[in-house]
Amino acid sequence: MRVGLYPGTFDPITNGHLDIIGRAVKLVDKLVIGVAINRGKGPLFTLEERVEMVERETAGLEGGAEIVVVPFETLLMHFAEEMGATMIVRGLRAVADFEYEYQMTAINQQLNRNIETVFLMADLRHQAIASRLVKEIATLGGDISHFVTPGVASRVLAKVKPRETTL
Repeated sequence: MRVGLYPGTFDPITNGHLDIIGRAVKLVDKLVIGVAINRGKGPLFTLEERVEMVERETAGLEGGAEIVVVPFETLLMHFAEEMGATMIVRGLRAVADFEYEYQMTAINQQLNRNIETVFLMADLRHQAIASRLVKEIATLGGDISHFVTPGVASRVLAKVKPRETTL
């Protein structure tokens, strides 16, 4: 069985994440979506909320692979080993992503040479999307409907209080 791991904070899950997940399920028999606790990022949503959103948003995806959503707070390669993953799936949006991911892949190879990293380029429609930007746009009263599903948009808007702009 080919098991892939797609790790991230998913705060919140975006259309870009869903695009990568939708393509990753075509490559594996089982896709583990690892929701990182990552307290250092100061997430908008609790871990439980993020896991629930990812589960709900991926429930209807087709591709043949089983999708499992699991929270984690360990070293990525230890988590991958625990999940039986032979592949880490990463999405790339721009050159800056590549530089960071290149460094992480080199380190991960030193930790476990049996787990490959596979990069999927973001669809052109989603290359600018980042969870951080979605939250910022919502906070400033902008329209986030192009970047997240309607269900996620309503949850983001319920959490942030848009600032009124004054000139």
